[in-house]
Amino acid sequence: MSTTATTYGARDHARAQAGTVVETMPSIPASTWPAPPPGVAPEALTWAETVAGGGYTHKVLARGTRLRLTDVEGDACAHVLLFNADGPWERLNVADTVKVQWNAYLGEKVALLSDQGRVLATIVADASGRHDALCGTSTVDGNTERYGDGAPQGLSPAGLPLFTLAAAKNGLGPRDLPPSLSFFQGVRVQPDGGLEFTGSAGAGKSVDLRIEIPSIVLVANVPHPVDPRADYTVTNLEVLAWRDQPSTPDSPEWTHSPEAQRAFENTADYLTARGIA
Repeated sequence: MSTTATTYGARDHARAQAGTVVETMPSIPASTWPAPPPGVAPEALTWAETVAGGGYTHKVLARGTRLRLTDVEGDACAHVLLFNADGPWERLNVADTVKVQWNAYLGEKVALLSDQGRVLATIVADASGRHDALCGTSTVDGNTERYGDGAPQGLSPAGLPLFTLAAAKNGLGPRDLPPSLSFFQGVRVQPDGGLEFTGSAGAGKSVDLRIEIPSIVLVANVPHPVDPRADYTVTNLEVLAWRDQPSTPDSPEWTHSPEAQRAFENTADYLTARGIA
Protein backbone atom coordinates (compact mmCIF):
# COMPACT_ATOMS: atom_id res chain seq x y z
CA MET A 1 0.00 0.00 0.00
CA SER A 2 1.50 3.32 -1.06
CA THR A 3 1.71 6.30 1.26
CA THR A 4 1.95 10.00 0.45
CA ALA A 5 3.94 10.71 3.63
CA THR A 6 7.19 10.73 1.63
CA THR A 7 8.17 12.33 -1.66
CA TYR A 8 8.60 8.92 -3.28
CA GLY A 9 5.25 7.75 -1.99
CA ALA A 10 3.52 10.89 -3.23
CA ARG A 11 5.13 10.40 -6.66
CA ASP A 12 4.05 6.77 -6.83
CA HIS A 13 0.51 7.66 -5.77
CA ALA A 14 0.28 10.41 -8.40
CA ARG A 15 1.61 8.14 -11.16
CA ALA A 16 -0.88 5.44 -10.20
CA GLN A 17 -3.68 7.78 -11.25
CA ALA A 18 -2.57 7.65 -14.91
CA GLY A 19 -5.38 6.54 -17.16
CA THR A 20 -8.10 7.25 -14.60
CA VAL A 21 -11.30 8.42 -16.28
CA VAL A 22 -14.11 10.20 -14.45
CA GLU A 23 -17.41 11.53 -15.73
CA THR A 24 -16.54 15.22 -15.47
CA MET A 25 -13.21 15.86 -17.15
CA PRO A 26 -11.83 17.00 -20.52
CA SER A 27 -11.10 14.48 -23.23
CA ILE A 28 -7.47 14.99 -24.37
CA PRO A 29 -7.08 14.88 -27.28
CA ALA A 30 -10.63 15.90 -28.08
CA SER A 31 -10.73 13.32 -30.89
CA THR A 32 -10.99 10.57 -28.27
CA TRP A 33 -14.44 11.81 -27.23
CA PRO A 34 -16.68 8.73 -27.53
CA ALA A 35 -19.64 10.37 -29.31
CA PRO A 36 -18.86 13.21 -31.77
CA PRO A 37 -21.90 15.11 -33.09
CA PRO A 38 -23.50 13.53 -36.16
CA GLY A 39 -21.55 14.36 -39.29
CA VAL A 40 -18.50 15.60 -37.36
CA ALA A 41 -15.32 13.58 -37.80
CA PRO A 42 -13.51 12.84 -34.52
CA GLU A 43 -10.37 14.57 -35.80
CA ALA A 44 -12.34 17.80 -36.29
CA LEU A 45 -13.06 18.06 -32.55
CA THR A 46 -10.96 20.67 -30.75
CA TRP A 47 -12.67 20.68 -27.33
CA ALA A 48 -14.60 17.91 -25.58
CA GLU A 49 -15.38 18.12 -21.89
CA THR A 50 -18.05 17.50 -19.29
CA VAL A 51 -18.16 20.27 -16.68
CA ALA A 52 -19.56 19.34 -13.29
CA GLY A 53 -22.13 21.46 -11.52
CA GLY A 54 -20.15 24.09 -9.62
CA GLY A 55 -17.25 23.78 -12.05
CA TYR A 56 -15.67 25.91 -14.76
CA THR A 57 -13.63 25.59 -17.93
CA HIS A 58 -11.95 27.74 -20.56
CA LYS A 59 -10.40 27.50 -24.03
CA VAL A 60 -9.06 29.66 -26.85
CA LEU A 61 -11.02 28.91 -30.03
CA ALA A 62 -10.23 29.73 -33.64
CA ARG A 63 -12.46 31.73 -35.93
CA GLY A 64 -15.08 29.50 -37.54
CA THR A 65 -15.18 27.05 -34.63
CA ARG A 66 -18.61 25.71 -33.75
CA LEU A 67 -19.16 25.48 -30.00
CA ARG A 68 -21.99 23.31 -28.68
CA LEU A 69 -23.17 23.51 -25.07
CA THR A 70 -25.54 20.78 -23.90
CA ASP A 71 -27.62 20.64 -20.73
CA VAL A 72 -27.10 16.93 -20.12
CA GLU A 73 -29.52 16.31 -17.24
CA GLY A 74 -31.76 19.39 -17.35
CA ASP A 75 -30.31 21.61 -14.64
CA ALA A 76 -27.08 22.97 -16.11
CA CYS A 77 -26.62 26.73 -16.30
CA ALA A 78 -23.76 27.77 -18.58
CA HIS A 79 -22.54 31.28 -17.79
CA VAL A 80 -20.35 32.42 -20.69
CA LEU A 81 -17.82 35.18 -21.32
CA LEU A 82 -15.96 35.89 -24.58
CA PHE A 83 -12.79 37.89 -25.22
CA ASN A 84 -10.94 38.69 -28.45
CA ALA A 85 -7.97 36.31 -28.19
CA ASP A 86 -5.69 38.74 -30.05
CA GLY A 87 -6.68 41.78 -27.96
CA PRO A 88 -8.59 40.73 -24.85
CA TRP A 89 -9.39 44.31 -23.94
CA GLU A 90 -12.17 43.70 -26.51
CA ARG A 91 -14.78 41.59 -24.79
CA LEU A 92 -18.41 40.58 -24.74
CA ASN A 93 -20.74 43.51 -24.11
CA VAL A 94 -24.08 42.14 -22.96
CA ALA A 95 -25.71 45.58 -22.84
CA ASP A 96 -24.84 46.27 -26.47
CA THR A 97 -25.85 42.74 -27.49
CA VAL A 98 -29.31 43.51 -26.12
CA LYS A 99 -29.85 47.15 -26.99
CA VAL A 100 -28.19 47.31 -30.42
CA GLN A 101 -30.31 44.40 -31.67
CA TRP A 102 -33.49 45.59 -29.90
CA ASN A 103 -33.87 42.20 -28.23
CA ALA A 104 -33.47 41.22 -24.57
CA TYR A 105 -33.78 37.50 -25.27
CA LEU A 106 -31.14 35.21 -26.68
CA GLY A 107 -31.95 32.81 -29.48
CA GLU A 108 -31.03 31.61 -32.94
CA LYS A 109 -29.36 34.23 -35.20
CA VAL A 110 -28.58 36.59 -32.30
CA ALA A 111 -25.07 38.06 -32.58
CA LEU A 112 -22.99 38.30 -29.39
CA LEU A 113 -21.42 41.73 -29.68
CA SER A 114 -18.18 43.12 -28.31
CA ASP A 115 -17.65 46.56 -26.86
CA GLN A 116 -16.20 47.54 -30.26
CA GLY A 117 -19.39 46.83 -32.19
CA ARG A 118 -18.08 43.58 -33.64
CA VAL A 119 -19.46 40.02 -33.55
CA LEU A 120 -17.49 37.72 -31.28
CA ALA A 121 -19.89 34.81 -31.83
CA THR A 122 -23.33 34.04 -33.21
CA ILE A 123 -26.02 31.71 -31.93
CA VAL A 124 -26.58 29.42 -34.92
CA ALA A 125 -28.78 26.73 -33.31
CA ASP A 126 -30.91 26.72 -30.19
CA ALA A 127 -32.99 23.79 -28.97
CA SER A 128 -33.50 25.24 -25.49
CA GLY A 129 -34.80 28.80 -25.71
CA ARG A 130 -34.25 29.22 -21.95
CA HIS A 131 -31.44 31.73 -21.57
CA ASP A 132 -30.67 35.06 -19.92
CA ALA A 133 -28.89 38.29 -20.90
CA LEU A 134 -30.12 40.39 -17.97
CA CYS A 135 -28.88 39.05 -14.63
CA GLY A 136 -25.22 38.06 -15.06
CA THR A 137 -23.73 35.37 -12.84
CA SER A 138 -23.72 34.74 -9.10
CA THR A 139 -21.38 36.32 -6.54
CA VAL A 140 -19.71 35.11 -3.35
CA ASP A 141 -21.87 37.36 -1.17
CA GLY A 142 -25.08 36.31 -2.92
CA ASN A 143 -24.30 32.60 -2.66
CA THR A 144 -23.19 32.96 0.96
CA GLU A 145 -26.51 34.55 1.82
CA ARG A 146 -28.52 31.91 -0.05
CA TYR A 147 -26.52 28.71 0.43
CA GLY A 148 -24.07 29.48 3.23
CA ASP A 149 -20.96 29.65 1.03
CA GLY A 150 -19.87 31.02 -2.33
CA ALA A 151 -16.14 30.32 -2.39
CA PRO A 152 -14.81 28.43 -5.44
CA GLN A 153 -13.48 25.58 -3.30
CA GLY A 154 -16.69 25.29 -1.27
CA LEU A 155 -19.90 23.30 -1.70
CA SER A 156 -21.79 26.09 -3.52
CA PRO A 157 -19.31 28.00 -5.72
CA ALA A 158 -20.44 31.28 -7.24
CA GLY A 159 -19.89 32.13 -10.89
CA LEU A 160 -17.80 35.27 -10.43
CA PRO A 161 -14.92 33.66 -8.49
CA LEU A 162 -14.90 30.76 -10.98
CA PHE A 163 -14.66 33.27 -13.83
CA THR A 164 -11.81 34.93 -11.94
CA LEU A 165 -9.90 31.64 -11.83
CA ALA A 166 -10.55 30.93 -15.52
CA ALA A 167 -9.55 34.49 -16.46
CA ALA A 168 -6.27 34.24 -14.54
CA LYS A 169 -5.32 31.20 -16.61
CA ASN A 170 -5.60 33.41 -19.69
CA GLY A 171 -3.66 36.40 -18.35
CA LEU A 172 -6.77 38.34 -17.29
CA GLY A 173 -7.74 39.78 -13.92
CA PRO A 174 -10.93 40.54 -11.99
CA ARG A 175 -11.18 44.00 -13.56
CA ASP A 176 -11.36 42.37 -17.00
CA LEU A 177 -14.60 40.53 -16.23
CA PRO A 178 -17.77 42.11 -17.70
CA PRO A 179 -21.33 40.89 -17.12
CA SER A 180 -21.92 37.45 -18.61
CA LEU A 181 -24.62 35.64 -20.55
CA SER A 182 -26.20 32.43 -19.27
CA PHE A 183 -27.73 29.52 -21.17
CA PHE A 184 -30.34 26.89 -20.17
CA GLN A 185 -32.12 28.67 -17.31
CA GLY A 186 -34.61 31.22 -18.57
CA VAL A 187 -35.66 34.62 -17.24
CA ARG A 188 -38.49 36.77 -18.61
CA VAL A 189 -39.35 40.37 -17.82
CA GLN A 190 -42.89 40.86 -16.52
CA PRO A 191 -45.16 43.84 -17.29
CA ASP A 192 -44.36 45.37 -13.88
CA GLY A 193 -40.62 45.15 -14.58
CA GLY A 194 -40.04 42.16 -12.33
CA LEU A 195 -38.18 39.05 -13.43
CA GLU A 196 -39.80 35.64 -13.75
CA PHE A 197 -37.52 32.61 -13.59
CA THR A 198 -38.71 30.11 -16.21
CA GLY A 199 -36.10 27.42 -15.55
CA SER A 200 -34.89 24.72 -17.91
CA ALA A 201 -36.35 23.38 -21.15
CA GLY A 202 -35.30 19.89 -20.08
CA ALA A 203 -32.46 17.41 -20.38
CA GLY A 204 -30.49 17.06 -23.59
CA LYS A 205 -31.11 20.57 -24.95
CA SER A 206 -28.23 22.25 -26.79
CA VAL A 207 -27.20 25.66 -28.05
CA ASP A 208 -24.55 26.15 -30.79
CA LEU A 209 -22.34 29.21 -31.11
CA ARG A 210 -20.18 30.04 -34.13
CA ILE A 211 -16.97 31.83 -33.16
CA GLU A 212 -16.50 34.82 -35.52
CA ILE A 213 -13.31 36.30 -34.04
CA PRO A 214 -10.57 34.14 -32.42
CA SER A 215 -11.84 34.10 -28.85
CA ILE A 216 -11.03 33.22 -25.27
CA VAL A 217 -14.11 31.41 -23.95
CA LEU A 218 -14.80 31.20 -20.22
CA VAL A 219 -17.61 29.00 -18.89
CA ALA A 220 -18.91 28.64 -15.33
CA ASN A 221 -21.59 26.02 -14.66
CA VAL A 222 -23.42 27.31 -11.57
CA PRO A 223 -27.06 27.97 -10.57
CA HIS A 224 -28.67 31.08 -12.00
CA PRO A 225 -28.66 33.94 -9.46
CA VAL A 226 -32.46 34.23 -9.47
CA ASP A 227 -33.14 30.48 -9.35
CA PRO A 228 -35.69 30.33 -6.50
CA ARG A 229 -34.82 26.82 -5.33
CA ALA A 230 -33.42 26.69 -1.81
CA ASP A 231 -30.82 24.04 -2.63
CA TYR A 232 -27.74 24.61 -4.78
CA THR A 233 -29.08 22.89 -7.90
CA VAL A 234 -26.94 22.48 -11.02
CA THR A 235 -26.06 19.43 -13.12
CA ASN A 236 -23.46 18.47 -15.71
CA LEU A 237 -22.75 20.57 -18.79
CA GLU A 238 -21.29 19.06 -21.98
CA VAL A 239 -18.96 21.25 -24.02
CA LEU A 240 -17.98 20.27 -27.57
CA ALA A 241 -16.21 22.35 -30.22
CA TRP A 242 -15.11 21.48 -33.72
CA ARG A 243 -13.57 23.08 -36.78
CA ASP A 244 -16.20 24.62 -39.00
CA GLN A 245 -16.64 27.65 -41.25
CA PRO A 246 -17.15 31.30 -40.23
CA SER A 247 -20.19 33.19 -41.43
CA THR A 248 -20.31 34.83 -44.85
CA PRO A 249 -22.54 37.59 -46.25
CA ASP A 250 -24.86 34.79 -47.40
CA SER A 251 -25.33 33.42 -43.88
CA PRO A 252 -28.78 34.08 -42.38
CA GLU A 253 -27.19 35.51 -39.23
CA TRP A 254 -25.38 38.19 -41.27
CA THR A 255 -28.62 39.78 -42.50
CA HIS A 256 -30.87 38.90 -39.56
CA SER A 257 -31.26 42.62 -38.84
CA PRO A 258 -29.73 45.89 -40.12
CA GLU A 259 -27.86 46.19 -36.82
CA ALA A 260 -26.42 42.68 -37.08
CA GLN A 261 -25.33 43.31 -40.64
CA ARG A 262 -23.43 46.44 -39.60
CA ALA A 263 -21.73 44.51 -36.78
CA PHE A 264 -20.72 41.75 -39.21
CA GLU A 265 -19.37 44.35 -41.63
CA ASN A 266 -17.33 45.87 -38.78
CA THR A 267 -16.04 42.39 -37.99
CA ALA A 268 -15.09 41.65 -41.60
CA ASP A 269 -13.26 44.98 -41.84
CA TYR A 270 -11.28 44.17 -38.67
CA LEU A 271 -10.40 40.63 -39.77
CA THR A 272 -9.47 41.62 -43.33
CA ALA A 273 -7.03 44.24 -42.10
CA ARG A 274 -5.28 41.57 -40.02
CA GLY A 275 -5.19 38.99 -42.81
CA ILE A 276 -7.51 36.64 -40.93
CA ALA A 277 -10.40 36.82 -43.40
